[in-house]
Amino acid sequence: AATAPGKKITARLKRTLPVRGPQAPTLSELMRWYCLNTNTHGCRRIVVSRGRLRRLLWIVLTLSAVGLILWQCAELLMNYYSASVSVTVQFQKLPFPAVTICNINPYKYSAMKEYLSELDKETKKALETFYGFSEGKSKVRRSVDEWNSTGSNFFQQIPLLKVEDFSRTATDLHSGQKRKIEGSVFHKDSSIVNSGDSNDIIGFQLCDANNSSECALYTFSSGVNAIQEWYKLHYMNIMAQIPLETKEKLSYSADDLLLTCFFDGLSCDKRHFTRFHHPLHGNCYTFNSGENGTVLSTSTGGSEYGLQVVLYIDEADYNPFLVTSTGAKIIVHDQNEYPFIEDIGTEIETAAATSIGMHFTQSRKLSKPYSDCTETGADIPVENLYNKSYSLQICLHSCFQKAMVDSCGCAQYAQPLPAGAEYCNYKKNPNWMYCYYRLHEKFVKEQLGCQQICKDACSFKEWALTTSIAQWPSAVSEDWMLRVLSWDKGQKLNKKLNKTDLANLMVFYKDLNERFISENPANTLVILLSNFGGQLGLWMSCSVVCVIEIVEVFFIDSLSIVMRRQWQKAKKWWNDRKRASSGKAPEAGDVEGQGHDNPVCIDEDLPTFTTALRLPLPRDRPLPRTPPPNYSTLRLETAFTEQLPDTLELSQH
Repeated sequence: AATAPGKKITARLKRTLPVRGPQAPTLSELMRWYCLNTNTHGCRRIVVSRGRLRRLLWIVLTLSAVGLILWQCAELLMNYYSASVSVTVQFQKLPFPAVTICNINPYKYSAMKEYLSELDKETKKALETFYGFSEGKSKVRRSVDEWNSTGSNFFQQIPLLKVEDFSRTATDLHSGQKRKIEGSVFHKDSSIVNSGDSNDIIGFQLCDANNSSECALYTFSSGVNAIQEWYKLHYMNIMAQIPLETKEKLSYSADDLLLTCFFDGLSCDKRHFTRFHHPLHGNCYTFNSGENGTVLSTSTGGSEYGLQVVLYIDEADYNPFLVTSTGAKIIVHDQNEYPFIEDIGTEIETAAATSIGMHFTQSRKLSKPYSDCTETGADIPVENLYNKSYSLQICLHSCFQKAMVDSCGCAQYAQPLPAGAEYCNYKKNPNWMYCYYRLHEKFVKEQLGCQQICKDACSFKEWALTTSIAQWPSAVSEDWMLRVLSWDKGQKLNKKLNKTDLANLMVFYKDLNERFISENPANTLVILLSNFGGQLGLWMSCSVVCVIEIVEVFFIDSLSIVMRRQWQKAKKWWNDRKRASSGKAPEAGDVEGQGHDNPVCIDEDLPTFTTALRLPLPRDRPLPRTPPPNYSTLRLETAFTEQLPDTLELSQH
């Protein structure tokens, strides 16, 4: 096949001329070529400077400039991923938040007696055994039903224990018998602080139903804490077996809880409240829930234009072992948020007027790469069990509930049920208590991974609360006010009200200033590139083209040279191996040159004219000599072929 003339010339040059410049076969030649031809002046001065001291000085200055550029560019890049916070305050008509109200006592004790009689009797017996406490005649007349044998056996399996000393000996408060606790069984809860007196230590022991040697003894420095924790443990067992419809009837109705209601100066009633059943607080009622698609708003600040309710607490019907305080719990939240009463609820006192002033703030953070927050929670691998907008608390509780179902085979009573799961109870899941406490310990120590998976929400609403309390009703108004309230509710209560059964609550905006806190990028991409260019120009007199040149030379060309040299070595090794196997002696043409003597070059670009003049000729060609001048060029020729007549006469003279 015929070869094009251009390719013939290129091949001939490659055979005869060693190659310099960007296609140099050695890295040292490439670096020298770059320093001589780059626009960064420091690199050129390193090569052309005379004297070691001056060259060393330019090396230090150039490396210092490169270091400063890298440092400044890193600072700019880190600043690019930072955000500035701006606060905007607007005065406008504000939507009123949802206000959820719960009685601290979740269920009427008079209605729960048949379910809790056995547990109450066991608790009273433990109090009498441990403290010598005898209930005697109760302040409020209450009857206790007969025990249920199935539950009694379970109470005997997990009784309250009195740890007499640190020899791991405990007394069963149910039977009075002593137990020997093995060293491998004893477990001291790190979150509990002992008083140092062994006689004050009381607790209970939980064991793995599948492995009796795996046990945990939970001790408390206060007998009150131990008895309440033990009581709640069995209380959740009992409540998990009662249907939801029955529990709603056992708790307080809206007519029981609400006596009077005013909002924005107008009267309201139970129709403005939505019932919400909480596993630990019974029936709660949410004002302005937005369930019907309407959200109330207010255009005036002050206590007279907010929500005012009088609550009937009914202290006489409280469970004496489950709760030790009297009053109500409220939480202010957005209509799309789940009310975590047990976590962030505010307690309301009885016989007092509680005023809660609010400041409304909306906050929005930037998501990745500026912060590790989530917009909707869709990117979090945890199922939302609450059917409300995402929040960190929802994620943590849902994550723990999922781990509970996976590890223990049932769901914890205080949280919503996952699909296909059921609440734990000792009849179906005798091992759930031990499993729950072990799992909760891991959760608190952040060993379940929930704290690592769950993220903050990028946008959220917050109502900052300021609480003030006053005595209510006053001594001069107590008599007539209680009479009027008793008359209004007389047909349902059938008794005279006591002020310790009442709580007055006011929730209002202190002002109508809406604060909006938002994050904005501190730098845009345009500003970042401009700053990069400024640093490069300041320290290295370099531009974008210079950066591209650096990338080409130090990455593309250098890698090409390294790969080419490796290919040459591999090719030489393969040729030597073939000759060794055939027994032939190496030929002169097989010896490949290195550096300037290397005739192998795969580049197809011809050398430039200036570069070719500096290249040495091969050894088998004579050195070129300067050709003799063309003397014919020294002849003077006229610009006209015919001479003018007047000049002809002058030339004859």
